[in-house]
Amino acid sequence: MKFSANLGFLWADRPLPDAIRAAKTAGFDAVECHWPYDTPAAEVTTALEETGLRMLGLNTIRGNPGENGLSALPGREAEARAAIDQAIAYAEAIGAGAIHIMAGFAEGPEAQAAFLDNLRYARDRCPEGIKLLIEPLNRHDAPGYFLQTTDQAAALLAELNLPGVKLMFDCYHVGRTEGDLTTRLRDLAPIIGHIQFASVPDRGAPDHGEVDYRFVFAQIAAQGWPRALGAEYKPTGPTDESLGWLRDLPPAA
Repeated sequence: MKFSANLGFLWADRPLPDAIRAAKTAGFDAVECHWPYDTPAAEVTTALEETGLRMLGLNTIRGNPGENGLSALPGREAEARAAIDQAIAYAEAIGAGAIHIMAGFAEGPEAQAAFLDNLRYARDRCPEGIKLLIEPLNRHDAPGYFLQTTDQAAALLAELNLPGVKLMFDCYHVGRTEGDLTTRLRDLAPIIGHIQFASVPDRGAPDHGEVDYRFVFAQIAAQGWPRALGAEYKPTGPTDESLGWLRDLPPAA
């Protein structure tokens, strides 16, 4: 298996370029992030070139304080599309592979219509080489978030029916509210664009909790998943002290 360090949580105490270098030293195969926009893209590009790592993805901004995305908020289309344009420009500048379009706190048919329209806008504007991702967030951590389950995401993607718009399958979020991880990973494989993980239920390193990630990773490998899995967990101390799971796993195939 190959792994990507999510630098929104790992080495979050360091400037993003230094976090990229730390991920390389630790043995990760790629990196990803949340909101890199305060760091000049040229500095990120330099770190990526030095390490040979690729930035797999980034998020659109959350919006105002207390918000968690804009793209499913009726009446906020101008802000949502400005956030999409910002993410596309930054992703192009650093060679990122995907953009997570954050939906926000909303519900109902108007929210769904806004989300679909903004996803169409994003796909029209985004180069073909950059995937767009939508991610269900669990109701415990993000109550009221528009996108809450993989079934809801699959239905939206079927209605949208656009190439290059995929599901971000976060094993942590799915494990918190849906369970049955390996069956869902198998059944949803055609629409999955990226996989992330953390322990359930505390979102720590994947070496404890309700989910046996050795089993999950083996099942993902058996399905022929070709890309790095995103380590999006919250260390309880220094990141380097949380990486036993990475050192103990078999070498990447």
